Amino acid sequence: MTGYVALLRAVNVGGTGKLPMTTLAQMCATAGFERVKTYIASGNVVFKSSGSEDQVRSMLEDQLHAYAGKSVGVIVRTAAEIAGTFARNPFPDSPGNHVMALFMDTALPADPLDGVTGIKNEQLRLGNRSLFVLYPDGMADTRLRIPGAKRGTARNMNTVAKLAEMAAAVA
Repeated sequence: MTGYVALLRAVNVGGTGKLPMTTLAQMCATAGFERVKTYIASGNVVFKSSGSEDQVRSMLEDQLHAYAGKSVGVIVRTAAEIAGTFARNPFPDSPGNHVMALFMDTALPADPLDGVTGIKNEQLRLGNRSLFVLYPDGMADTRLRIPGAKRGTARNMNTVAKLAEMAAAVA
């Protein structure tokens, strides 16, 4: 069995729809996942499964579609990959809530600035399957637009650290 973290796109934010975390946990249990734990109401769940990453994503997406009546984006990472994302943070001296990991299942650009608009003093760095973004002044007033962001989902380093800790405990 492998420890996984599932990150849902636009849950409880941006008007996509409300999904109580207790309901998400029930969906994961129905899909056959074990040791299910959610973290904050923005669509973060850790669990164990004998399925592959693709199988886990598909099972959870099917459950979410049945619940919401529409597709809900899901990014899945192993416990080890989440821990690695946290460990490879290229901005470790910055506050965790000012550094985001944008998790993506599509190919990352060769240049992290490719197609980016509205950049002021933000910094971007490539990860393995994520893009790290430093918002030195916070995100409240940023005008930064990242082309692939609509197909991914972002979590700040404080959340990534907690998810890595939780995933290690269930793995």
